[in-house]
Amino acid sequence: MQGLVLLNKPQGITSFGAVARIKRISGEKRVGHTGTLDPMATGVLPILLGRATALSSYLLDADKRYIARVKLGVETNTCDITGEVIATKKVDITDERLIEIIKSFTGKIKQRPPMFSALKKDGVRLYDLARQGKTVDIPERDVEVFEIKLLQGIDDENEFEIEVYVSKGTYIRSLARDMGEALGCGATLTALCRTESCGIKIEDCADFEQLENDFSAYLLPADYAVGHFDVIEVTPKQAIRFCNGGQLDIARLKDKKSFYNGQILRVRCKNLFLGLGFIDEGAGQLAVKCVIAENSAVKAAVLEG
Repeated sequence: MQGLVLLNKPQGITSFGAVARIKRISGEKRVGHTGTLDPMATGVLPILLGRATALSSYLLDADKRYIARVKLGVETNTCDITGEVIATKKVDITDERLIEIIKSFTGKIKQRPPMFSALKKDGVRLYDLARQGKTVDIPERDVEVFEIKLLQGIDDENEFEIEVYVSKGTYIRSLARDMGEALGCGATLTALCRTESCGIKIEDCADFEQLENDFSAYLLPADYAVGHFDVIEVTPKQAIRFCNGGQLDIARLKDKKSFYNGQILRVRCKNLFLGLGFIDEGAGQLAVKCVIAENSAVKAAVLEG
């Protein structure tokens, strides 16, 4: 079995736990998610099965959209409400001041990931070090916040709600922490829902109950995961060569398109998705990035030709 399942991850389960549950439902051993969501978080979690797991990095690199709730006046060691409260402060912030601060976080910014995260230091997950009471220096990194919208102003519980559209590697928990620091009262994340990833929207996703009732109805073709790349059609003989790891001469491709160096393309033959290739202008070739199609399927396409 191979393909893509769009899961609307529920609260209270890790991304690893979601993968384990999909393995049980599908019976497929090779299963992987495409972007970690904390147990507290919900929403879009694309999951790849079988040979399609080779495509995971192309979704991990995608921009993402979230709806987040943030509580002012509270700081925690995890930067979200599930952690230990380490400080509380008085809140005297207006919506006007909040909007001003929000705007200052739009664009390219430096961000320090939270200590409780899946990032590694010398091969050890940061959250494992944090649980041992250890702290390490976490360098800031460049991320981009394309857009922030204030959906709900500060309420009686000192919480507000925002929609954010961010680049890969952006931690919304860190964003909440840094906003609280800029406001002078501290803040922590209380709820998070990923509403979009790589063009996949939450309304396209299924929950576990739906998947358990009819898994095959929600299993999408593998190339749905990389639908943002252009398609190049090849002949059956070229398909065999490509799937054996061989480069294809650009001049001999039947699909005459304009290409640019380094361009990634979905390679297809007779409606069969073979994998991803990239343009090597210097060599005049379409080179292989990854092969997804099973050999038996490729041979069947050749016989049809």
